[in-house]
Amino acid sequence: MTENYKAIPLDVPFLRLLGVQIVKMSDGIGEIELVIEEKHTNSWSVAHGGVLLTLVDAAMAIAARSADANDRSVVTIELKNSFMQAAQGQVKVIGKVVHQSTTMAFCEARVFDENDKLCCLATGTFKYFKNLPMRPQK
Repeated sequence: MTENYKAIPLDVPFLRLLGVQIVKMSDGIGEIELVIEEKHTNSWSVAHGGVLLTLVDAAMAIAARSADANDRSVVTIELKNSFMQAAQGQVKVIGKVVHQSTTMAFCEARVFDENDKLCCLATGTFKYFKNLPMRPQK
């Protein structure tokens, strides 16, 4: 993993397994990147929809966590995604909080391919909950 990943106070084993790089986690913005490899693709050699859904979910959850003054964790309550075109190469996902209450964060995320073309647009609802003890970072 790059220095960026270790500098962010978040360690999610599943994101590490995929090779996700967390670029930003602050002020209600979550930005992540992933280089699409063969293991991330479908039978047409483009990013599998499940990978893209994971990326938008993660970017929005990171955004929601970064917007909370109490540093609480979140769980996904609802997720909606529209696929616009296939994603290949290095993708960038930007999630942001569009509205926040004391218990919920309403977010959106956009997936861009290596040519800055919009591939996916997602919205999600996240519920804040008290942080549980985290495992030590590796």
